[in-house]
Amino acid sequence: MKNNFLLILAALFLATSVLGCNMFKGAGEDIENAGASIQRTVEHND
Repeated sequence: MKNNFLLILAALFLATSVLGCNMFKGAGEDIENAGASIQRTVEHND
């Protein structure tokens, strides 16, 4: 019983860490795209 609990806990931790990494990677890409869009707007208005 204890081994099953530890296995499930480890699997949940691994899944959470992988999903967290993907979430931050996606957020970073969104922020980068927003920055590029702002830069294009500024260059267009110069």
